[in-house]
Amino acid sequence: MSNKALIVIDVQKGFDDTYWGQRNNLEAESKISKLISVWRSHDYPLVHVQHCSTNSDSPLHPSKSGNDFKDIAIPAPGEKHIKKSVNSAFIGTDLESYLKSKSITDLVVVGLTTDHCVSTTVRMAGNLGFGVTLISDATATFDRVGYNNKSYTADEIHEVHLASLNDEFCIVKTTEALLKIVT
Repeated sequence: MSNKALIVIDVQKGFDDTYWGQRNNLEAESKISKLISVWRSHDYPLVHVQHCSTNSDSPLHPSKSGNDFKDIAIPAPGEKHIKKSVNSAFIGTDLESYLKSKSITDLVVVGLTTDHCVSTTVRMAGNLGFGVTLISDATATFDRVGYNNKSYTADEIHEVHLASLNDEFCIVKTTEALLKIVT
């Protein structure tokens, strides 16, 4: 398992802000916390990704307390911490070179939000040649209004993104299914 890293994307306090609207999968953080605990107990590689928005109005801007990690996702000493300002954890960071330097070939991805930073990072990871497992119940998103002014629920957006990623850029699994393999 030392070649499989857990990538925890943007589990930050700012996503609790009403700025984002209605969210799905309110249990995502408990699943993420469980996976972090398992990874730590086995001393598997763990990478924390933090979104540092360039938009000063965003709850994720570095000047705001929402930029801080949620308590369950605070990096422990020795765990890799990546800061990014775009959707992909690979753009403008040393994530790819770090993973390669550690001979990590496979990624387990969790975090926020399914349709933005999680999806973009999963797509890039797949294109870069990493094997990727996306944990469906350890990610979440928010309601959105489309280009056509149609409203889409967070559940709809979440499920469509998981469906479009699965078997193309990653394999989608639940926390329970993954834990049967790694523990």
